[in-house]
Amino acid sequence: MTADHDAPLESVAVIGAGAWGTALAVVLAERYARVHLWVFEADLAGEMERTRENRLYLPGVRIPSAVHPMPSLETALALQRLAIFVVPSHAFRDVLVQARPHLEPGTLAVSATKGIEVQSLRTMSRIMQEVLTPAHHPRIAVLSGPSFAREVVAGRPTAIVAAAEDTEVARAVQQAVSGNALRVYAGTDPLGVELAGAVKNVIAIAAGVVDGLALGPNARAALLTRGLAEITRLGVAMGARVGTFAGLAGMGDLILTCTSDLSRNRTVGLALARGTRLQDHLASSKAVAEGVNTCRSTVALAQRHGVEMPICRAVHRVLFEGQDPREAVVELMTRELRFEGD
Repeated sequence: MTADHDAPLESVAVIGAGAWGTALAVVLAERYARVHLWVFEADLAGEMERTRENRLYLPGVRIPSAVHPMPSLETALALQRLAIFVVPSHAFRDVLVQARPHLEPGTLAVSATKGIEVQSLRTMSRIMQEVLTPAHHPRIAVLSGPSFAREVVAGRPTAIVAAAEDTEVARAVQQAVSGNALRVYAGTDPLGVELAGAVKNVIAIAAGVVDGLALGPNARAALLTRGLAEITRLGVAMGARVGTFAGLAGMGDLILTCTSDLSRNRTVGLALARGTRLQDHLASSKAVAEGVNTCRSTVALAQRHGVEMPICRAVHRVLFEGQDPREAVVELMTRELRFEGD
C-alpha cells in the first residue's frame, strides 16, 4: 500500500521531540488531524502521551490530542507524505539511516536541523542526498529562519523559509507548514539557507561573550555586521547565493540568536565570559547548543575553501584551545586594518 501524493495532506510526521520539533508538532496540529511525533526516548514518549507535555524539552506547553508521540520510526513514518527531521546534527545521519526503509519515495523529506556534520563537513540536506535513495532526492527540502520554539507555540508572529532546489518542492513545503502565526517563504537556495542557519550559531556564542563582558551595543552591532560578512563569504565560496544571507535564514536568524536570552548558543558565550568551563556549562544543560560543534565544522570549511573567518576562528580558540575571551577580543580589534568590503 502506498500513499497518494496528489491528495491533500491529512497527517504529517515530525522526527525529533526536542523543543523545536515539539513546537512544530504543536503548531501543525492546528492544521492536521494527526501529527506523528517521533521521540527518541521511549519512556519520554509514553509520558508525553499520558501527560500531554514534554517536560524535558518544552515544559509548560500543552501538547494537543492530534499529536501522537511515539518511539517507533516505522510507525511514525508509515504512509506519511511529509516528514520533517528535527534531530541534533550529530545524530542526524544515524536517524536518517534508520528512517530510510520506512520513508516512501515521493515523500517530502525536510530538514529543520541547523548544523554541519563535524566528520564530513556536510549540511543536513547533503547528508539526506547521501543516505536516501535517488527516488527521494527530488523532494528534499530545508526549513530554517528566526524561530524560537516558545515564541512559535505561543502564537507570536514568526516568519521562516522553506528552500529546495526545485521551486515546486519549496512551494509544497511552504503550503504544508504555513499557519496563522507561522508564515513560510519559499526559496531555491537550500545550501545558503543551511549555512546561514548553522554558522549564525557560532556568531551567537561570540555575541554572548560580548554581552557577558559588558562590551556594549557598539561592539555587539560590529560583531553582528562582521559576523554576517563572514557567513556570507563562506556561503558564496561554497556556491550559495549572496542574497540568501540578507534574508530570514541569514540576517534574520542572526539577529534573533545573537540578541535574545532564549538563545542557547548566546548562553554558552555568556557562561564563557563568566569564566565557566565549556564542559561544565554543557553538562548543566539538557538542550543542545549546535554552535559548539558547528564551530569546528565552520573553521574546517573556511580552511578548505580559503575563506577568512576571524570571528569564528576566535570562537574556536576560546572553545577548544583555552584562550581567554578577553584576549580573543583584543586580537580581533588589533588585526591589520583593511577595507570593509575585503
